[in-house]
Amino acid sequence: MANLPDKDKLVRNFSRCLNWEDKYLYVIELGAKLPALDDCERQAENLISGCQSQVWIVMQLDEQGHVEFHGDSDAAIVKGLLAVVFILYHQMTPEQIIALDVRPFFAELALSQHLTPSRSQGLEAMIRAIRAQAAKL
Repeated sequence: MANLPDKDKLVRNFSRCLNWEDKYLYVIELGAKLPALDDCERQAENLISGCQSQVWIVMQLDEQGHVEFHGDSDAAIVKGLLAVVFILYHQMTPEQIIALDVRPFFAELALSQHLTPSRSQGLEAMIRAIRAQAAKL
């Protein structure tokens, strides 16, 4: 996730976007910065149900007890939303992930009101899956 901005820079960058199209393009750009997911990680156990697109999320603990995220999607905008979620949860412990509701951030970024219902449901499925996996870690 070294290529992705931190949470504060993410909010600043979104505030500079003049319209929804700029935000949409920025989300896609963020998704393109996610490292490629290994084929061995594209397993059914990492596939998120409830998303219209295919979405894979892999989570593991680093030596300091923080969760590391890897993921991919077959849809550019969804991959970008995945990158945003990873930024919001970056450097957190499983307990912090479970405690944090990221939905207000999507409202703050003015993303939630511009997502189609199916994308909103997919985003919700990703958040639920991350929190459920964090509970297992």
